[in-house]
Amino acid sequence: MGLKAGIVGLPNVGKSTLFNAITNSHVEAANYPFATIKPNAGIVAVKDKRLDFFASVFNPLRKIYSTIEFFDIAGLVKGASKGEGLGNQFLAHIRECDTIVHLVRCFDSKDIIHVEESVDPIRDIEIINLELAMSDLEQCQNRIAKIENKARVSKDKEAIYELNILNICKENLEKGTPIRLIKNLSDDERKFLKVNLHFLTDKPVIYVANVLDTDYGNLENCQYYLKVKEYASNENSEVCPISCEIEYEISQLEENEKQDYFNMLGISESGLDNLIRKTYKLLNLSTFFTVGKDECRAWAFRNGMTAPECAGIIHTDFQKGFIRAEVYSYEDFVEYKSEANLRQAGKIRIEGKDYIAKDGDVFFFRFNV
Repeated sequence: MGLKAGIVGLPNVGKSTLFNAITNSHVEAANYPFATIKPNAGIVAVKDKRLDFFASVFNPLRKIYSTIEFFDIAGLVKGASKGEGLGNQFLAHIRECDTIVHLVRCFDSKDIIHVEESVDPIRDIEIINLELAMSDLEQCQNRIAKIENKARVSKDKEAIYELNILNICKENLEKGTPIRLIKNLSDDERKFLKVNLHFLTDKPVIYVANVLDTDYGNLENCQYYLKVKEYASNENSEVCPISCEIEYEISQLEENEKQDYFNMLGISESGLDNLIRKTYKLLNLSTFFTVGKDECRAWAFRNGMTAPECAGIIHTDFQKGFIRAEVYSYEDFVEYKSEANLRQAGKIRIEGKDYIAKDGDVFFFRFNV
């Protein structure tokens, strides 16, 4: 399951620095608007200590973490939906993303220009949210124009169904209301939107508060962060505090140096690990594993998926020809130390097509095509 996250925000809020830290790559990070003139994409491994443990036991040829692909586009500005700045040109690159990472500046600095000439995280959030809503409104109006005659003249049932949904979206977008916050859409209507139309404001959002390193271990005294936290809570979104500069420094360290750095900062994990964990939570994701001498691998899946659906993440043929799955849990493996011991203790189960996968399951799929 290829997961994608799009990073949005005003210019000079730290997007390129965050992207550098996430991917440990080096893209331009400059103190002026529109430094990023084309979208950057990078893939980051989702570190998992459980996979590390499996690899320490099996000593495989390959250890493969699940991944998230991040897209960093040019900073959006007020009026982007009307062609201002460069960011609007690249919104198409994040329409296929699973979630939006909305980076917000939560620090004062005389050295870093703010495009709005002052720091106000809530104003900044609302500028971006409005521009995304206006971009969705344009897409919505274009789609309505294409299907309206088919719905009204031909009385096509599918077109009528879609038009009714689009009119609800249009009415709310005109008020600047994100589609994810519309209350009078059914679950089926929401599913239709997600599958067919990929509206930006329909995607779940993580607000990332870019704070100073001095605020990292003392967030309750960072008023900018507390405002973002309250805003996110009011719309049932996630918030994640990060110091982009610190995260970039951490990304340059060796693994054995990182914990000492965390201790010095008074934090238990990196902000990026926290961001990835919250992304999984927001997208309702868990992890299953396939293990062996050739490869130990982690796979992301949506909670509620069946064993055949999980098999399909690996290869569509596995799902089509699914017969059964041999399953055991990570916790049982830690206790019994080997698959032979698990088998002897009766801890390896045979599950069929109706089995609902659980976080930490280890699968061996039997299939026939």
